[in-house]
Amino acid sequence: MNIYRLAGDISHLMAIIILFVKIWRSKSCAGISGKSQVLFAFVFTTRYLDLFTSFISIYNSVIKVVFLILTYATVYLIYIRFRESYDKENDTFRLEFLLIPVVGLSFLENHDFSPLEILWTFSIYLESVAILPQLFMITKTGEAESITTHYLFFLGLYRALYLANWIWRYYEEGFLDQIAVVSGVVQTIFYCDFFYLYFTKVLKGNKLSLPMPV
Repeated sequence: MNIYRLAGDISHLMAIIILFVKIWRSKSCAGISGKSQVLFAFVFTTRYLDLFTSFISIYNSVIKVVFLILTYATVYLIYIRFRESYDKENDTFRLEFLLIPVVGLSFLENHDFSPLEILWTFSIYLESVAILPQLFMITKTGEAESITTHYLFFLGLYRALYLANWIWRYYEEGFLDQIAVVSGVVQTIFYCDFFYLYFTKVLKGNKLSLPMPV
């Protein structure tokens, strides 16, 4: 554990809480991609199977359980509790375009050809692209609410902080997980354009607007 990982975990937790509270208080999931949230549920489910096989620390176990509960609760709010407000007409990203390559890559590139390791690798690859349905939805509608952009900001910040964590671990511990690092870099790249818009528009009180797809 180091300050970068701790800050990354806090940012990740903040993102999930912001989204959940936004939906719960407004009783609406308008502008939120249910498909992205389902993908994140897959990510946490396949990554945290080690909850049943090993114990690292109380902190580690608690944070994993919290992420699982909040993510599945968010999926429940979107598809069941407030399904009338779910904008399925604009949440149209084809998930098979992500899932099929990710599944194939998980079998081809992994640390160990065992069920738990393949599922862990799948979760790493999937997390790097899980936000694409949400970004695609924002691009399709042309704008996003401030709360949604704050959620994306903290999610992107978490990813950037974890890159710093991996750099720190490499220099301090000699540890390098190439699969996690490469996937994290890819995911961070997806947020770069969003970060620019966030700092230049949202923090000045303007509504985030993205160019409509051609």
